[in-house]
Amino acid sequence: MTPQLHEIFVEEYRAIRPRAPLPPIEVRFRRFTSLNTTIRLREGRIRVSLSDLLEGAPEPVLRAIAHILLAKLYRKPIDGGHANRYRRFTTSEAVVRQSERIRQTRGRKKILSAKGDHYDLDEVFETLNRQFFHGLMGRPLLTWSEVTARRLLGHYDPAHNTIMVSRVFDRKGTPLYAIEYLMYHEMLHLKHPVKQKNGRRCVHSAAFQAEEKLFPELERAKAYLKTL
Repeated sequence: MTPQLHEIFVEEYRAIRPRAPLPPIEVRFRRFTSLNTTIRLREGRIRVSLSDLLEGAPEPVLRAIAHILLAKLYRKPIDGGHANRYRRFTTSEAVVRQSERIRQTRGRKKILSAKGDHYDLDEVFETLNRQFFHGLMGRPLLTWSEVTARRLLGHYDPAHNTIMVSRVFDRKGTPLYAIEYLMYHEMLHLKHPVKQKNGRRCVHSAAFQAEEKLFPELERAKAYLKTL
C-alpha cells in the first residue's frame, strides 16, 4: 500500500466522519478480472481491495473511489462530483479497452453446450441470422448457463465473444419465441457494441432499440419473461 493511497483514505474518512475515531485502514491492489472494488469493516479494521487496473489512476480518481467506498460503508450521501469523476474515468475509452483485455487474459468463461435438452442454441442463432441479418453475422460461442438463473436471463460477453442463455428456458413448456427474442436481443448487443456518450455507457442505443422493435413477437416475449 502506497503512503499516498493510505493518506487519501484517511483524509476522506475524516471528511465523512469528522468526530469519529480513526480505525486502522488497509488498502491493497489486487489482480481482479475487472474494475472491482470492495470495502469491509471487520473487528474495527477497514480493509479495502482495489483492482490493479486502478493502480495508475490519477489522484482525484483515487480520492473519488475512497469517498464513494467509505460513504457506502457508513451509509452517507455520495458527493455528486466524486461520483461523476469516477464514472467518467471508468467509462473512458482507454479504461474500457484495458478492462476488456484483462478480462480476456485473466477471466475464465465456462462454456457448456449450445445443445440443450429441448432447444439447440446454434439452430436458434442461425434461424435469426438468416431472418434478420442476411446470414452475415459471425456466430459467437453459444452456451446454456450452468444454473437455471432467473435474474440473468441472457448475456453477451464481448471479452469472450459469448452469448449465454439461462437454462431456465431449456424446458418443454418454453415457447420458442421467448428463446428467439432473448437470442435476438443478445445478437443486437453483438451488432451494436456499448458506446460512451457524455461520460455514460450507452448500452441500448437508439439504433439498438429500433432494431429490437422489428422482432415480430416482441410484446408476447416480454410478457412471457415477466412471468419468470
